[in-house]
Amino acid sequence: MSTSQDGYQHPRASFVNGESNYSQTSSPTNSTAILPKAEHDGQHATRSAPKKRGLAFWLACLAALVVIILAIILPIYFTVIKKKDNNSNSPASTGNGTDSGGHTGNGTTPSATGAITGRDGSQVTLEDGSTFSYSNQFGGFWVSDPSDPFASGAKPNSWTPALNETWTYGKDHIFGVNLGGWLVLEPFISPALFQKYPGTVDEWTLSEAMAADPDGGGLDQLEEHYKTFITEKDFAEIAGAGLNWVRLPIAFWAIDKWDGEPFLDKVSWKYALKAFEWARKYGLRVNLDLHSIPGSQSGYNHSGKMGPINFLHGPMGIANAQRALNYMRVLTEFISQPEYQPIVPMFGIMNEAVIRVIGRDALTSFYREAHDMIRGITGVGEGNGFYISIHDGGEMDMTLWDGFLAGSDRIVMDRHPYTSFGGATFEDPIATGTGDDAGGVWVATAFGFTYAGEWTNGYNDCGLFLTGVGGTHNYYGDCDFWEDASTWDDATIAGVAAQSAAYMDALKDYFFWTWRIGNSTAGHVQSPLWSYQLGLEGGWILKDPREAAGKCGDIPVFDGNYEPWMTGGVGAGTITARLLGHLSRRRRLLVLMFPPTSFLSTHLRECRHLAGPTASAGATRVSGWYDAQDTGLAPTTISGCDYPNPWDALDAAIPVGCGGGAPAAAA
Repeated sequence: MSTSQDGYQHPRASFVNGESNYSQTSSPTNSTAILPKAEHDGQHATRSAPKKRGLAFWLACLAALVVIILAIILPIYFTVIKKKDNNSNSPASTGNGTDSGGHTGNGTTPSATGAITGRDGSQVTLEDGSTFSYSNQFGGFWVSDPSDPFASGAKPNSWTPALNETWTYGKDHIFGVNLGGWLVLEPFISPALFQKYPGTVDEWTLSEAMAADPDGGGLDQLEEHYKTFITEKDFAEIAGAGLNWVRLPIAFWAIDKWDGEPFLDKVSWKYALKAFEWARKYGLRVNLDLHSIPGSQSGYNHSGKMGPINFLHGPMGIANAQRALNYMRVLTEFISQPEYQPIVPMFGIMNEAVIRVIGRDALTSFYREAHDMIRGITGVGEGNGFYISIHDGGEMDMTLWDGFLAGSDRIVMDRHPYTSFGGATFEDPIATGTGDDAGGVWVATAFGFTYAGEWTNGYNDCGLFLTGVGGTHNYYGDCDFWEDASTWDDATIAGVAAQSAAYMDALKDYFFWTWRIGNSTAGHVQSPLWSYQLGLEGGWILKDPREAAGKCGDIPVFDGNYEPWMTGGVGAGTITARLLGHLSRRRRLLVLMFPPTSFLSTHLRECRHLAGPTASAGATRVSGWYDAQDTGLAPTTISGCDYPNPWDALDAAIPVGCGGGAPAAAA
């Protein structure tokens, strides 16, 4: 599937053209009516007359009852208790903390190990003591084991492998949703926060405004947002909606920040830990996505700061890249621990880096460096760490990625097929033809596993702050209508539902953007097409995503077989000699394809490790660092160097004595 955009136009913020200023652009020009609702033939069952039932009948019923009981008991035993027993000597079985939920109530099932599990209708007690009834009609069950907080036997539904079972890409399908706007704020997702501070346009300016308003809550307002915007109940609802993955955007300041950056640092990480805990409990896999990069890789508001791109671009490009690589390293060390490998089997190392500004060679070289750093920590081949996800960079022609880093180890491609922006017609990319052309070109087998990391029901650019605070809409119709779902009639809801189902069918493996949109000061959601949760409630998103099959017509079915190196098999970790001859690279400290006088280097400091969750007694449950042999330092500023603003340095002169004029030495 592809869009018809000539340039990469981002759906959720103004696009930056590489200059020191930026402009807001989006231009949907479609006028096609919403897809008609599919007709369904009703099926009527007939009943025969009652028959007398003899002894044989009742014996058969008794046998069936035994089978049903075993069908319920055995999955829990083998996926929860037996798996735990088989791994009793692993680090994941030595946790001494208790689960924060303390789950008891109707429908729960204590196991012989003290684990508590629950299916549809079970009672769950939350951290604050409140309770809710777990709703899951797809055979999913949650697991909470106070004696082993890292037990991974839960399942979100009957067709998804449990967390301690093997996921097979190309055969098992990702039905996922993003947790956008939670740990990385966006104006259209949490509009009320930005409406409180007029003139704020991104998390940078919002943080500055909050810090200047201690009487209004100061930066503590951000943590209050983390506490309340997404909770455990959301994870339970996601599993109950037939979904099996979440994509979790996170910012680099979850780890730390540098002087001059206004972000609330080191706070959102503890909520990422909660996300891992809740995903484990309800059987959801996590695609951790590093959404914000020092200096901005995209110029969008969700990169931390709107404005020019300073990642691998301009005098501070290399210094920002060195920082980014280290943040990727810190996250890699944490999620590679055996306690977290089943929960986070995919890591999106950088969201939406704009390739036409940064340059293909520079970005390829950086991805090669990141790949080698990551696999140096995890090891090479299937079972050694997560899949590495990279974004397509806004490329419309996917053949440009064919054979990218051939021989690498488990790199997958993330695409964002939005049609809200850039003038694409409503049928594109859904109605692209019939037969082999149906649904457009999507599965890029010449690259490897490809999925939609973001998509939406938004076929126009209507939505409060959707094009950025102060942005304008290019939709020719009435945006007020599309910004208030309470005004939609049955035909509108049916049309949006048909479009949504067609997308699900065409994409196969996807993460909807996004799970939740917060209310504006008007008291309701003003970007309803972008909220999965609201779509479930309103009836324009399928309650069972499997029902999308066939809604996009006759789409060729991929057989799920990739070349072995793409999935960690034979050939993984053997990047071609041709590529090695083409790229300039050094280990640990980045030296990319820039002339020596165009960048500033950095010195080294002790690397910050991420803390794990704590037990009730206050002890840390995990070390936070997988590879004890990785003792390298982290980049830091050179003492006495008057660096340009790393977020706005495109036109800055390089000061003397700060590393310019000579590349950084290899470690």
